[in-house]
Amino acid sequence: MARKRPQSEDLFDVEEKIVEVDVQEEMEGAFLEYAYSVIYSRALPDARDGLKPVQRRILYSMNELGLRPDRAHVKCSRVVGEVMGKYHPHGDTAIYDAMVRMAQPFTMRLPLVDGHGNFGSLDDGPAASRYTEARMASAALLMTTSLDEDTVDFVPNYDEQLLQPGVLPAAFPNLLVNGASGIAVGMATNMAPHNLVEVIGAARHLIAHPEADLEALMRFVPGPDLPLGGRIVGLDGIREAYETGRGSFRTRATARIENITPRRKGIVFTDLPYLVGPEKVREKVKQLVQAKKLQGISDILDLTDRTKGLHLVIEVKTGFNPEAVLEQLYKLTPLEESFAINNVALVDGQPRTLGLKELLQVYVDFRTDVVRRRTTHRLGRKKERLHIVEGRLTAILDIDEVIQLIRSSDDVAMARSRLMQVFDLTEIQANDILEIPLRRLTKFSRIELEAERDELEREIERLQALLDDPQLLLRLVSDELAEVAKEHGTPRRTVLLESSGAAGATSAAGTATAKGAAPLEVADDPCWVLLSSTGLLARTMGEEEPGRGGRRAKHDVITSRVRATARGQVGLVTSAGRVLKLSVVELPSLPPTAGAPALSGGAPLSAFVDLPPDEQVLALCSLTGEGPGLALGTRQGVVKRVNPDYPGNRESFEVITLKDGDRVVGAAELATGEESMVFITTDAQLLHYSASLVRPQGRSGGGMAGIKLATGAQVVGFNVLDPGAENVVVTVAGSADALPGTEGGSVKVTDMWAYPSKGRATGGVRCHRFLRGEDVLTLGWAGAAPPLAASGNGVAVDLPETNDKRDGSGVPVGAPLAAVSS
Repeated sequence: MARKRPQSEDLFDVEEKIVEVDVQEEMEGAFLEYAYSVIYSRALPDARDGLKPVQRRILYSMNELGLRPDRAHVKCSRVVGEVMGKYHPHGDTAIYDAMVRMAQPFTMRLPLVDGHGNFGSLDDGPAASRYTEARMASAALLMTTSLDEDTVDFVPNYDEQLLQPGVLPAAFPNLLVNGASGIAVGMATNMAPHNLVEVIGAARHLIAHPEADLEALMRFVPGPDLPLGGRIVGLDGIREAYETGRGSFRTRATARIENITPRRKGIVFTDLPYLVGPEKVREKVKQLVQAKKLQGISDILDLTDRTKGLHLVIEVKTGFNPEAVLEQLYKLTPLEESFAINNVALVDGQPRTLGLKELLQVYVDFRTDVVRRRTTHRLGRKKERLHIVEGRLTAILDIDEVIQLIRSSDDVAMARSRLMQVFDLTEIQANDILEIPLRRLTKFSRIELEAERDELEREIERLQALLDDPQLLLRLVSDELAEVAKEHGTPRRTVLLESSGAAGATSAAGTATAKGAAPLEVADDPCWVLLSSTGLLARTMGEEEPGRGGRRAKHDVITSRVRATARGQVGLVTSAGRVLKLSVVELPSLPPTAGAPALSGGAPLSAFVDLPPDEQVLALCSLTGEGPGLALGTRQGVVKRVNPDYPGNRESFEVITLKDGDRVVGAAELATGEESMVFITTDAQLLHYSASLVRPQGRSGGGMAGIKLATGAQVVGFNVLDPGAENVVVTVAGSADALPGTEGGSVKVTDMWAYPSKGRATGGVRCHRFLRGEDVLTLGWAGAAPPLAASGNGVAVDLPETNDKRDGSGVPVGAPLAAVSS
C-alpha cells in the first residue's frame, strides 16, 4: 500500500491525515492517463488535417507571426521559442525536429515549411535551429486558409491563457498526401505519402459517388507516391492496406546497368527506397563485401550532386553478371526495403485504423463542415454589411433632415435615439451614421452604396443557396479541391510494379539456385568476338556466327571476327607483327542479330591496349592452338603461315620477324589450309594462289616471298578467301600526291573468277585501269560477296555495281573509303 498526504494550507498542522491507496490501482490510473496523453496530445495525427499537435501548433504560430511565402525567412529558433512558450511545453528539440521534417522534400510529398539552410539529408541531421531559417511553404497556406472565419473550434492552450485551433481547416487531404509516422503507447502509425492529384481525384469521386467501393477509388489512387520516386514492388499488400488499414509493400531503388568504362560495367542508382540514404547503402555494401557475403563488386562511388541529383555507382567486377549482382544487392542491402502500412489516426479523439475509403470519407466530411461553417460566417458578415449599407442609404436620402436632427440634439445618446425613432433605424445603423465622415455623404457615395447593396444581396442569395442545398455545398468542396490539385499537383514519381521476379539465394559456387535466376558469374558460353573498321570491339552472345550483310544504318563494317568463349582469350594481330592477348569477358556483350550486328555499343581498342602511333590492330585470331594457323601478308610482299604454338604465359608475342621498313598489311586465320591468298599492290596488280604453296613456320620465322613487286610498288591489301564462296575484289584508285582521306577516288567491284591464279612470288595480273589524275591504288580488298564499305568515321558508303572487266576503270565516289568487308 502507498500513502498520500493531502495538501494543506498549513504545512505544520499537528494532525496528519494519511490516505491509503492501492499501488496497483494508482499505477494503472497513472499509466492510462500518460498513455492517453501521448496518444491524443503527441504521437498520433488527426485524421482530419493529418497533423500531430506539435505540427499544428508550428503552422499556427508561423501563420500568426506572418511568415508567409512572400515574406522573408526568420530564424527557426524564433519560431521554436514562440511555439514552446505559447502552445507546446514539451521542449525545443521535439518542436525543431517536427519543423525540420515538414521542410524536408525527401520526407514530405508536399512540404509545409520552406527551409533555408542545412535542414539535413537522408544520412545527416540538420544544423541547430539558431543557424537555420524558415517560413511557411505555399502548401501551408492551404492548411491555415479561412482560419479566421470560424471554420474550426479553438481550444485553450496548456496554461489556459491563450486559444489555439483544435484542428486546421486543411484545404487538401494532408494525411494521405504527406503520410505520417509516430509511436504512441500500445500503438503506432506509419502511413505512406501519396500523390496530391490522385488523392484529390479519389476524394472528388467519393463526393460524387458516396457509395463508391474500394476498386473505384483505387483507379484514382493505385498506390503510394514516394517523394524521391523509386519503385514499389508488389501491389497486393497495398490493396490490403487500403481495405483494412494494415499492409506492407517493398520499395526498390531505380537502377540501370551501363558501361562506366569501356572495359567495365556498373550499376547506376538514381532513386533509393523511401528514407534510405546513399551513405547507409555504401556502408552496408562495404560490410557485406568485406564479409564475403556479396560477390562481384569492385567499388562503390557516390557521385550525387545538385545538378544530376542522386547518382550512386556500383562497379561490377569483370566476369560477373551485372543482373545477378543487382539481385544480390536488392536482397542483402537497403536498396530494397519493406514498408509496413499502419493507418492509425485520431477520429473524434479516439485512435482508429482506417482504410482508404474511411480516410477519404473522414476528410470529405470534415472539409464539408469547414466550408459550411465558412459559408455561415461569410453569410453573417454579408448580412451585417447589408444592414449597415441600408442604414446609410436611408440617411443619404434625407441627409438634410439627418444633419438638422443631429445638430439639434444635446448629446450623442439623444442623437442616436432620435435617429432610431424618426428613420426607423436600429442602434447599429444609428451608430454607423453618427460616425460617417461628411465626405461620404456625396451623390457619388449614394451610387456606390446602391451598387454595393445589390452585390451584397446577390452574394447573400448565393451563400444562402449553398446552405440550403447540401449537393451545391458538396459541389463547391469538389471544385475547390480541383483548384488545389491544378495549382499544386505534380506528376507521379514512383513506379508501381506488380511483381519483382527476384532471384533466389546464390550458392557458394556463385550461381543462383532459384529457377530462372541469372548466374552470378558470366558463363563460359560460346560467342563471337568482333572488330570494326573504326576500332570498336565487342562480343556477341550465342554460338551462331553473326550474319554477313544486312547492314544497319550508320554503323561501320566488321573487319574481323573470331570464334571464342565468354571467359576465354583472343589475340589482336598488329601491323608490327605482334599478337596481343585480350580477355573476352571484358568486352561489351551484344545480343545476337539476324544480320550484321551494329557495334555502336562496342568499346574502343584504346580501352584495352596501348599501342604506339605507328602500330595498328589489323585482325583477330584464336589462341586455342588448333587449326592450320595464321596467315600474314606484309607491305614488301612477304607471306607467312604461322604455326599455332602460341605461348600461354605471355601477354604479347611476335609472330613474324619483319625487315626494316616492312609492316604487316593483312592477317587472317586459316580454316583448312587450302584457302586462296590474295595480294593487291599499289600499282594495280593482283596475285592469288593456294595457301598450300606456303610452308608453315614458327613464330620467329621471317616468311617467304609472296608476290613479286615492281620498283616503287607496295602491297596495299592481303586477304584469305574460301575458294568455294562467291568472292569479289574491291579496288580504290587515287593520286599518290593526295592527302589520305581527302579524295573519294574511283571504286571498282569485280568478281574474283575474272582473275586467273598464278604461282607464288610471281607478278600477278592487272586489276584496275587508272583514270586521269590516278596513279596508285589506295585500297584493295578481296572477300565474300556482298561487300560493305565505310568511311573513316564509320558511315556506310554505297559501292558501284559489279564490273566484269578485271582491268577496267572504277566509278568515282563522293566519300573516301577507309575499309571494306563482308
